[in-house]
Amino acid sequence: MSELFSADWMSNYAEAWNTEPELAGELEKIDFNSTIGYGFPDDEQPAGVLVVEKGKAVKAGSYSGEALNWDLRASNDSWQKWMGEGIGMTGLGIAFTSGKLKFKVGDYKSMLKDPRMAGPFIKSFSVMGKA
Repeated sequence: MSELFSADWMSNYAEAWNTEPELAGELEKIDFNSTIGYGFPDDEQPAGVLVVEKGKAVKAGSYSGEALNWDLRASNDSWQKWMGEGIGMTGLGIAFTSGKLKFKVGDYKSMLKDPRMAGPFIKSFSVMGKA
């Protein structure tokens, strides 16, 4: 298994993302485009990046200065837990309010208010477990 958010891991995540209808398929319906960074709270920059166009992951790898729409940060232990168990709406809310999941870039509240985005966002955590 590759190191979490390494270039290889991100590539595997992109493949898993694109094969998941509840993620890529649903986001394709709303023409979702975004550049998403993933990493750890104390790091200056995210470790990995995923570029999504019309719901599909089109680029994935190590972060190299891309402008981000979303920058998600959590501890390694939290990422591992969510990848193994998934995370529901309640768990996501608790993770956000407790500071276990930080959004350095991106509007958490607007995303959750849009069920077309919230469902796939929650699904993305369990898809990480397939990377």
